[in-house]
Amino acid sequence: GPTTLYCGFDPTADSLHLGNLQSIMLLRRYQLAGHRPIALVGGATGMIGDPSGRSEERKFLDAEVLDANRDAIAAQLRSLLDFDDPTTAARLVDNRTWTEPMGVLEFLRDVGKHVTVNTMLARESVKNRMEREQGISYTEFSYMLLQAHDFLVLHREHGCDLQVAGSDQWGNIAAGVDLVRRRTGDTVHGMTAPLI
Repeated sequence: GPTTLYCGFDPTADSLHLGNLQSIMLLRRYQLAGHRPIALVGGATGMIGDPSGRSEERKFLDAEVLDANRDAIAAQLRSLLDFDDPTTAARLVDNRTWTEPMGVLEFLRDVGKHVTVNTMLARESVKNRMEREQGISYTEFSYMLLQAHDFLVLHREHGCDLQVAGSDQWGNIAAGVDLVRRRTGDTVHGMTAPLI
């Protein structure tokens, strides 16, 4: 049967780039094959910044800039995915809608409890940053947990069983697959494509 899948895009700029196009095309190809894509524009994760592929921490953007970037990216996604097809219509979601209302204690109990620090330290994005002089902040270290929580929310609320992304996201995807399994007992999947 049809699968619901998602890919996330952090609004760290007001436009997508060539590397994003590859992930968008994954969503579109699945959609053309009869599946239902979700494009997540990360208003919450964009506030943190993904350490994957970065040698130093991203500059924080305020909510106003992130909102403007999110709206610009949403317009681009609407031109590349079909949001009107009656059976495979794409959805556009912002993870700030479920992350912002969640308290820190709730997050630690519902997400942090199910992920070991050992697992997080073994991820390439974290290992690479820890080997550098600047290290990695707790904020960036927690990014993986936020993305894993996104997969759990999308699985519960939209029946999403597959996350797709560039290969730099493998550790974050694996964390989400594991969190969904631990919290629900369900099996979900991840698929990555080589970076351009």
